[in-house]
Amino acid sequence: MLVAVDHVQLAAPPGSEDRLRAYYVDVLGMTEMAKPPVLAARGGCWFRAGAVQLHLGIEDHFRAAKKAHPGLRVRDIEAYAERLAAHHAPVTWDDGLPGHRRFYSEDPVGNRLEFLEPMQS
Repeated sequence: MLVAVDHVQLAAPPGSEDRLRAYYVDVLGMTEMAKPPVLAARGGCWFRAGAVQLHLGIEDHFRAAKKAHPGLRVRDIEAYAERLAAHHAPVTWDDGLPGHRRFYSEDPVGNRLEFLEPMQS
């Protein structure tokens, strides 16, 4: 029986770790997690915010995920969108999900990310 999503992994190109750290830590406000040594040798980085974990794994023939994406729930979505925009990250609002405010953005290697907040009823 499934009980939770442990993490989501996205791909990234070789040598992109510093750009990923700048984005996921400085822009999104996540904390970098230490990878186990055997996995750290493969490159990439892992990040956490509360119970949310995103793992960025290095892929030699990288292609950004333009459709597939994690949906990340946030509080105070307007302020969060302003935070991303202030860091020159794209913010594209979408009203296609009833009962939610949401926008899409991209990480520095082009992976799509969805940010959403349920509307108060």
